[in-house]
Formats: sequence, structure tokens, C-alpha cells
Amino acid sequence: MNFPSGLFDDSWAYVAFMPLALAWFWSLRTAPWRRLADAGQSNVWFGTIVVLMLMWSMKAGVHPGLNLHLLGATAITLMYGRQLAIIGLSLVLVAITFNGGAGWQAYALNALVMAVLPVLLAGSILRLVERRLPAHLFVYIFVAAFFSAAVVAITTGMISSLLLLAADIYSADMLLSDYLPFFLLLGFSEAWLNGAAITLMVVYFPGWVGSFDDRRYHMTK
Repeated sequence: MNFPSGLFDDSWAYVAFMPLALAWFWSLRTAPWRRLADAGQSNVWFGTIVVLMLMWSMKAGVHPGLNLHLLGATAITLMYGRQLAIIGLSLVLVAITFNGGAGWQAYALNALVMAVLPVLLAGSILRLVERRLPAHLFVYIFVAAFFSAAVVAITTGMISSLLLLAADIYSADMLLSDYLPFFLLLGFSEAWLNGAAITLMVVYFPGWVGSFDDRRYHMTK
């Protein structure tokens, strides 16, 4: 994650801007902007972006492009939906790139790998939970928040590795031994963080979590 400039050829960066532009167009056009018209909701949204900026700034790695950091994509998706989550994470990446934590040349690739794809995956898991599983509070917390966050983190690591392998930047042996195994540990950390955050919010501030419905999950006020 956090691919630096020059790691991929320019052709990769240019091609990545096309699906990213489509994701931005869809998000900007269909996002529930009325929700942010409320000062309290907009403050929480911007506050979440600031917290994620700090999280993304704390990373570990020894080789270019082979670094690890928490995503928080599942939490912001459950809170504000796919569109506002994509926009929010794209803004997080802008701040990280300005601060030197990533490269502008690789911005589109970074945005696709760390924002668009994780958010879409978290949103798909949420829809699966709503359609196929019982409407129970613990199902929402442990599957839509905890399990989903782990799947998102591990999948993000796999996609990053496949891109690095396809571009012939690192060998499969190196990725399998020195990079991918750590995403299993990151997946557990991501699951714990997102699960804990969503649990606290649905208990004390359920209005912050847009995907949570008190009536559906039998919560009493």
C-alpha cells in the first residue's frame, strides 16, 4: 500500500485514472449530500477523515510499496455509505500524498487499491449481511464490522501484491514470504479496530452509523 512515485510505469498510473474518475463521478453524483447538510453529521464526517489521516500516516515497511497501515475503510463505509466513504478516503490520500507518504504519480493506483476497492468490498459484505443473515445486533457487529474489516484488509494486501507482481516490481517468492503474511496480522488489527469503533458508536451514537437501523436490529432508545 502507499505506492511511491516511480514504482510503477506511467502507463499504469494513466490507466488507473480512468476507473478512478468513474468512481469519483458516481460518488459525487449519487452521494447522500443532504446528510452532510446537518452540522453534526458533517463534523463527524470531517472528524473521521482527520482520524484516518493520522492512521494512514502511521505505517511500517522496509521496501518501496511494501508498507502496512490500518485502513478504516469498513468503518467509514458503515457510517456514511460507499459514495461518501470513497470521497472521504480520497481526501485522506490527498493529505497523505501532500505530506510525502505517497506519490502523486501513483495517486490513482493508491486511490483504487486503498479507497475504491476496499469500500466497494465492505459495501458488498454489508448488503450480503442484510439480505442473507438474521437482523441481529451481533450479526451486524461481528460480520458487517469485525469480519468484513479483516476480509477488506487481507484482500487489499492481495490486490497490492498482484499489482506489484504484474508490474514485475517484486518476485512472487518475496511477496509471499515478506509481505502477504503480515496482512493476516493486519487483518486481525483492522477487524478489532473497526469492530470496536462501530460497537461503541451503535451503542452511544447510533446516528453516526448510517447503515445501522435501531428498528431492524431491535435496539431500544
